[in-house]
Amino acid sequence: MTIFKNLISVAELNALLQEGSCRIVDCRHELMQPEKGYQEYLAGHIDGAVYANLDHDLASPISADSGRHPLPDITDFQAVVEAWGVSDDVQVVVYDNGNGAIAARLWWMLRWVGHANVAVLDGGITAWLGAGELTSVDIPIIDSMAYKLEPNSKMIVTTEEVAAAQESGDFTLLDARDKNRFDGVSEPIDSKAGHVPGALNVPFSKLLQSDGRWRPIDELVEIWRRSVTTTEGQSLVAMCGSGVTACHLLITAEMLGLPMPRLYVGSWSEWIRDESRAVATADDE
Repeated sequence: MTIFKNLISVAELNALLQEGSCRIVDCRHELMQPEKGYQEYLAGHIDGAVYANLDHDLASPISADSGRHPLPDITDFQAVVEAWGVSDDVQVVVYDNGNGAIAARLWWMLRWVGHANVAVLDGGITAWLGAGELTSVDIPIIDSMAYKLEPNSKMIVTTEEVAAAQESGDFTLLDARDKNRFDGVSEPIDSKAGHVPGALNVPFSKLLQSDGRWRPIDELVEIWRRSVTTTEGQSLVAMCGSGVTACHLLITAEMLGLPMPRLYVGSWSEWIRDESRAVATADDE
């Protein structure tokens, strides 16, 4: 059986379904309408798909010091993964409405806890429907599987480490938010606009075609070459507003054969919790 570890196409997913050898997870979510994704799931999803709620399954409650989507307690996440029927040899396919922005978070989280066989459906359910495929309203009944998760702390960067890197230059930050938010022109979600000083802006939307699928590899290589500059010995760390869309950059790096950047889970929404932390805008730079 072919193993998929970053992207999977509609045709490739169909082949897996014919074999009956994968677990599908629907990750649709709207930040401003948190219940909309689940309502869309109930109205029609890829047959056999379970639902992952970004706020409840892929994050823990917000604290006074955290960003908007802190990682869940590992025991809680293990219970969720086990209820989905995931075990070591199961191929997991995750999807959202189309651009992979939410699905990428679950892709990364499964990689973080040691599950290698996970891929994002390129183009999401939009591509699925566009190919003439059907959906189902049936909620699958799945046997729970015991699965020991093993989180890799080396894949994560904390706010303290980001603050220290302002002096040490140990790594380069890549910010996946759109340019207006990064530049400090507008901020529709968080209390401050701008970015962590020294960060580079690599909007995840620039990596996508108009239909929500990833651009061809040669185009991604060129975008990465123009956008990502580091000094010798520096590693990369990805961030965004709350550690969700940043995961899009991690998939892209892996597709390009590059070492996967680490993830600053707290991201911008955690950085600005402390008024003493520096904030930069386009005017400053």
